[in-house]
Amino acid sequence: MLRLTWVQPEDLIGHELHQATQDGREPKAIAARWRAAGGPDAPLTAGASPTPASRYLRQLAEDLLDELADLPSTLTDDEPTDLAAIKSLCPAWSLPEPAGSRAAGAARVGAGGTPPAPASDPTPTPATTPQHLEAAWLGRAVGCLLGKPVEKLPLDAIRQLAESTGNWPLTTYFTARGVPQDLLAAHPWNRRSAQTSLAENIDGMPEDDDLNYPLLNLILLQRHGTSFTTTDVARTWLDELPAGRTFTAERIAYRNLLTGLEPPHTARHRNPFREWIGALIRADMHGWTNPGDPATAAEQAHRDATLTHTANGVYAAMFTAATIARAATGEHDVHTCLRTGLTVVPPRSRLARAVHHAIRLAREHDDFDTVVDQLHATHAATHHWVHAVPNTALVAAALTHADGDFSGSICRAVSGGWDTDSNGATAGSIAGLLAGDPAALPDRWTAPLKNRLSTSVGDFNGIGFDTLAHLTHRETHRS
Repeated sequence: MLRLTWVQPEDLIGHELHQATQDGREPKAIAARWRAAGGPDAPLTAGASPTPASRYLRQLAEDLLDELADLPSTLTDDEPTDLAAIKSLCPAWSLPEPAGSRAAGAARVGAGGTPPAPASDPTPTPATTPQHLEAAWLGRAVGCLLGKPVEKLPLDAIRQLAESTGNWPLTTYFTARGVPQDLLAAHPWNRRSAQTSLAENIDGMPEDDDLNYPLLNLILLQRHGTSFTTTDVARTWLDELPAGRTFTAERIAYRNLLTGLEPPHTARHRNPFREWIGALIRADMHGWTNPGDPATAAEQAHRDATLTHTANGVYAAMFTAATIARAATGEHDVHTCLRTGLTVVPPRSRLARAVHHAIRLAREHDDFDTVVDQLHATHAATHHWVHAVPNTALVAAALTHADGDFSGSICRAVSGGWDTDSNGATAGSIAGLLAGDPAALPDRWTAPLKNRLSTSVGDFNGIGFDTLAHLTHRETHRS
């Protein structure tokens, strides 16, 4: 029997009860009704339970999902999804950017200054070159590939697997060579990725949703320009994205579109994953094509994200897009870029607090394992491993601790666990931009990719990263 992941009502209800607790709704009465009826918790290891629920339980789950969505939230004022409301909470959104270089930005880190994101009159910046963008595309692919074999594995398993081959702290791709069989039996590699992402198996960049979404957004910009709407995003998905290549919030929104719902209702209807990481991994193109204009990048990311996400799920995408837009100028250090990203996030939101905490930990501790352990102590018990809040925090900590160095950033991001391939991809995109040229990325990372990307999106299968860079460059600041 086919048990389609991430859409069965009886599996969604447990996730929605958890989401309701996190975002300030009060789900205890509804949770009691579900448990009294014999309803199960959310699946522990996959997006679907092994057997279907009874017809009665399925109908009850649908009804309770709708009731949960109608519960008022105590966090609404601090965590809006509407763009105008977000802007009203971000005092630095429309201020002009202060002049400064990489050195000046680094000096401001200690002073705690926050360079603001210009909203409508960005400061002129040096043009982003195809070389910058090729380094970003390659960085995204390398970081994703590094994290693919250990996606879904617990933190201690990642550490043990790497240590068993002398690759801890991480310095290169994972390998199965030399790993004791009992360790592999206890902690098997990600079953979908091991055949294409272990060092001995890499032959070009395999397909991954972390690369599919930048391709989709490239198509989006080619067809609709920067004035695209959320409905344009939806149409592009229906035209170009196979449903089986979607996960969590994206799969729910895709289903909602097919049942006739329209954005932004697609993000809320029976979607307990609307604050998970999916919108974040779609944000890079908006940053890459708006160098020096983080506010515009954030606005584009918002229009994209609200197809599938709300509140912190949207903020994660906006934060990433703004950070990348600042990095794309080549004129700022990673600390300035991260602080710029925070200027488009409501300051009392859970995401803003988590990122500030992560950056502080990264500055306080020389040992990154200590940083990771404290992040896990803070978030692991209360957040799913794909949730946007802990993963965004981990990426910020990794980039801060590595001072934006490419290898250091991707290795730290992946070694921190949770959504390893997505975190490696985002860290790699930002650090690759800061490196500024594909030649600045070590050959041990880029050579196995053979300048070839596999994908099921559009006509891009087998395309080179150099070609993608030129196609992306055409969309830079295009109206």
